[in-house]
Amino acid sequence: MDRVIAKKKWSTKRLLTIAGIAAIVILIAASYKFTAGKSRLNVDTERITVSEIKKAAFQEFIPVNGVVLPITTIYLDAVEGGRVEEKLVEDGAIMKKGQPILRLSNTDLELSLVNQETSVFNLLTQMQISRNAAQQNTITKLNQMTDVDNSLKEAERIYNLNKHLYQEKAIGGQEFKQAENTYNYQVQKKKLTAQILKQDSASTKLELEQAKQSFGRTQNALEVMRKKVGDLIVRAPIDGQLTSLDAEIGQNKNKGERLGQIDVLNGFKVRVEVDEHYLSRIFLGLMGDFSFAGKDYKLTIKKVFTQVTNNRFQVDMEFVGEVPQGIRRGQTLQIRLALSDETQAVLLAKGGFYQQTGGLWIFKVSGDGSTAYKVDIQLGRQNPDYYEVLQGLKPGDKVVTSSYENYGTMQELVLKNK
Repeated sequence: MDRVIAKKKWSTKRLLTIAGIAAIVILIAASYKFTAGKSRLNVDTERITVSEIKKAAFQEFIPVNGVVLPITTIYLDAVEGGRVEEKLVEDGAIMKKGQPILRLSNTDLELSLVNQETSVFNLLTQMQISRNAAQQNTITKLNQMTDVDNSLKEAERIYNLNKHLYQEKAIGGQEFKQAENTYNYQVQKKKLTAQILKQDSASTKLELEQAKQSFGRTQNALEVMRKKVGDLIVRAPIDGQLTSLDAEIGQNKNKGERLGQIDVLNGFKVRVEVDEHYLSRIFLGLMGDFSFAGKDYKLTIKKVFTQVTNNRFQVDMEFVGEVPQGIRRGQTLQIRLALSDETQAVLLAKGGFYQQTGGLWIFKVSGDGSTAYKVDIQLGRQNPDYYEVLQGLKPGDKVVTSSYENYGTMQELVLKNK
């Protein structure tokens, strides 16, 4: 006889099915948690740099290098070209104004000087001959004038006598008329002679003046030529130290070629090169400071050279107050060139994080120090040590400032200690 078997409510197959569905649900939930939630990364605290946000004095500045130079430098150029015959001093010598440094030779200039001197001598001789001739001519004209005066007086005497005799009927009219004509002739001759003498005197004076001017010009040319020959001896233009002397005996130096320089020893300046990016922000009076032998010193910009070479331009800075003892020409100084006044600001230490974030966000450490999470920030001015924080952080906050290169798109860092 058949028996009815009761059907089991929880069969093995059913249990396996339910278990499979549950596993799928759990897998989906876990996947959602790890994909929809924050992405995290475990980070060893010894491999990162954590900096604290602080409020302190802030000044925008840039580090620059400056070279110490004399306050004034006078360059020595060859005024006239020539062969170096003699070096009278050596590089580094302390010079007095006018002291000779080099002696050059130039046969062309020396020959030109001889020719110019000969020309002056010839002109002087010609002037003397002309002056003597003019004087002789004047004497001749004066003698002629004397003869004319004498003839006029004699003609006048005879005319007056014949006039009286004619009135007394002692002589005839023909004789009187002849005496009158002779007298009038001598009067006209004297006027003409006087006019010729006057014109001759003016002409002689003009010729002598022209000759004098010509001689003066020739003399000036001779003086210039003598100066050119004199310039073959190179002399110190001012008191100072001779440096960068570039001349050896036997060398030929062209006109205008640089021979060396004289450094004035009454002070120093600092020549600084600045990146062209800051050209619009650099102006006279801007301050800088540096340390030397354990002391701090200040500088101020006195001159800006706006010409840009190799993406850089130059400025000259002078010392404010005390000049460092023992400083030497050619020394290099590391200078902090201030671009703003000192003010109070919220400061963030510089670090490698900026390369990945561009200063738009940063990992901020939680209060218990176990995690660091992304926060948006806004930065302002900067100097080599700090950024100025405008938004997103406050004094006392701690942030990760080391590089974020290996963090990818992580939203949160889990900070672990070894």
